Amino acid sequence: MNKKLFALLIGSMTLSLLGIIFVQGYWINNAYQTKEDQFTFNVRQILTDVSRDIQLREIEDYYRLYNGLVDSLGEPDNISVNELIYRIVNEDKNETVIFSDGIIEEDYKLSSDFLDVDLDSIQFKKITNKKKTTKITEGIDGSGFTSQTKVDFTRLRDYERKQFETAFSNISARTPIHKRVSKDEIERLIEQECRERGLKSKFEYAVYSNELATKIHSKNFELNPASTYGVPLFVNDNLKTSYKLYVNLSDKGKEVLNTILGMAILSLAFTTVIILAYSNALRQLFKQRQISQIKTDFINNMTHEFKTPIATINLALDALKNPKVSDNKEFINRYLKMIRDENRRMHAQVENVLRISKLEKNELDLPKERLKLHEVVEDAITHVSLIVEDRGGYVKTHFDAMKSSILGNDLHLTNVIVNMLDNAIKYSEDKPEIDIYTENVKDSILLKIQDKGLGMSKSVQKRIFEKFYREHTGDIHNVKGHGLGLAYVKRILNDHNAEIYVESEKGKGSTFIIKMHLIS
Repeated sequence: MNKKLFALLIGSMTLSLLGIIFVQGYWINNAYQTKEDQFTFNVRQILTDVSRDIQLREIEDYYRLYNGLVDSLGEPDNISVNELIYRIVNEDKNETVIFSDGIIEEDYKLSSDFLDVDLDSIQFKKITNKKKTTKITEGIDGSGFTSQTKVDFTRLRDYERKQFETAFSNISARTPIHKRVSKDEIERLIEQECRERGLKSKFEYAVYSNELATKIHSKNFELNPASTYGVPLFVNDNLKTSYKLYVNLSDKGKEVLNTILGMAILSLAFTTVIILAYSNALRQLFKQRQISQIKTDFINNMTHEFKTPIATINLALDALKNPKVSDNKEFINRYLKMIRDENRRMHAQVENVLRISKLEKNELDLPKERLKLHEVVEDAITHVSLIVEDRGGYVKTHFDAMKSSILGNDLHLTNVIVNMLDNAIKYSEDKPEIDIYTENVKDSILLKIQDKGLGMSKSVQKRIFEKFYREHTGDIHNVKGHGLGLAYVKRILNDHNAEIYVESEKGKGSTFIIKMHLIS
């Protein structure tokens, strides 16, 4: 996958994920706003119903008293009658019908004591509807008349009540608020309305008069604009009042959140799963791309590693075909040695790959025996001494450890040290200068291999023991190798219960430190 396609794929996936997160966030916020609006609507409905119930209860209480008094007042102070009369004549039947429809208003004066206001008396009207029907019939021969009269009286209580309410709303305004409504009544009505609408928020309340607090309020009420709702109380016919009932719902946010909490949690859970899955997929994509790049580099480097010895062998074989060379034993031996050395070099490369493969499958047999680490180091040095000398460098040992007996595999430990020395040589720009130190620390021995080569950055140090990893500095062939040496070193030392770590600084060389357990 080329870089542009890979970047497009990652960008599309990231954009899609961000889109999902944005939509989920928008949905949750929109749901919260909707529920908050619904909550506000319910609270305002509760307050409206409570205000109406209080006002109706007050009117009903006094109207009941009023009815009891009116029915026992006796004769009215004044009576007025408004009457409409109309006649219908039916000549075919010699019949005349006279209709009368009137309103009788009886004025009474009531003592104001039952209203608990500072007035001598209050005037009320008793209103009655009077309907009278008179039918006059003339005889066929005109000899005489007969008449029938029917009278109905109907008390117009709805009109009386409306009249009472109008008068009462003006008169009751003089009554102190604490005599018109009680704390218990407000609490009971609010609790009842909240229960019917499924609201469980704790509430505080207060009645204000002209924006000033009255005696009617709960203990912890605070007028907070963010969570306080108000409604007019005791409104007159002109829709005016000086009183207002406020309710403060301190758990408003919690109440609203609880209504969407289940869906919000599910939404967040699914979004989290998607994010985790995306992160893992992204990590795997980068890892696979990196592995693909590393394997490509590995194949290129292995090809490069094999091309040189193959070319050398071909040249040597061509030279052996030359009659001048075939007659010279010294030349023959020289070219044969060259072929053998290059063949050994290719064999070593193949062995490295096979060893790593066996280590990965746990198929590598590592029989261990008692060894002297100093002797293993000396043996490993002989494998690279000619290369070091050829480049004008040196390998010096500083064996300060008094004890060096370990339990290990001679072949693989030798390969480990050879690999590390080979790295030190490869990464030395000029002549390789390598110092090897040992020292005892408690029941262990430390082996330090120090060079004055290129060194490495902190980021490279963290990855040098990964299989196929090589630091890129431009051309992939600028340093020989295929990224298997130190991975093999790490795996062998792990099988020996040994530790390895590196200290390095870019441009100042590196020190590899191996810690192994001693045996007595």
